Amino acid sequence: MACSVSPLLADYFIKRFGVALNILFIGDIVGRPGRHLVRDTLPHLVDQHVIDLVVANVENAAAGFGLTPDVVTELFDVGIDVMTTGNHVWDKRDGLVCLDQEPALLRPANYPPGAPGHGVGVFHTAAGMPVAVINLEGRVFMGGLDCPFRKADELLAGLAADQKIIMVDFHAEATSEKGALAAYLDGRVSVVVGTHTHVQTADERVMPGGTAFISDVGMTGARDSVIGIRKELSIQRFMTQMPVRYEIAKKDPVLCGVVVSIDELTGTATSIARVQIAG
Repeated sequence: MACSVSPLLADYFIKRFGVALNILFIGDIVGRPGRHLVRDTLPHLVDQHVIDLVVANVENAAAGFGLTPDVVTELFDVGIDVMTTGNHVWDKRDGLVCLDQEPALLRPANYPPGAPGHGVGVFHTAAGMPVAVINLEGRVFMGGLDCPFRKADELLAGLAADQKIIMVDFHAEATSEKGALAAYLDGRVSVVVGTHTHVQTADERVMPGGTAFISDVGMTGARDSVIGIRKELSIQRFMTQMPVRYEIAKKDPVLCGVVVSIDELTGTATSIARVQIAG
């Protein structure tokens, strides 16, 4: 008599005992509500999805804007392995020193020469599997940085020839620019995740060349807000067109992320799934 195994059970055994490597990417962590939600939920997420590496965008982790040394230490301590950032990484001067001191803290690689920090690194899972992580920033509605497409080519050429698993965090505003970079890199990297807009999109997929992609992972912060900011302050800014000192919202926190499964032998993605956990 044939024995059938449920797809969920089969997927679990592939993840746990096969050659799949699982990466959890957490969307932009916004202030203390986001940090505390990561602290409270990350151990369960790691166990539930058999996670090998945790990557998070942290550019808004210190009171909604930039980083501080204490916040960086706190996020490493709760279990984040690699941190990526974006244009807000420069918002707090005392956090800039971390960019040169922490190998696992990245800033977008396509800033001009002379900027503190670095935008690429190779990090190892507990089992010793090397994972390259690249951080890039878009130019549409963002500013005049070096070309992220050409910078990606340069960084990929600088990796070891046998580097199979490669993740890209593309911190960008325009969905079109994110989709274009993902298509440009399809088959050459394992996954391209978009960050920056703080709104999780529903277009996650594995592209024809084997690269997983989502336009935006979303944010980890207060859902009862305007992209993490107190609603009344955002409304005031739009209605008066006057400068407003933004403050982060605190109610109804939610963690947004994706879990990507990657074949260790080929570096191609086998699945990408959205994650949302309310606090």
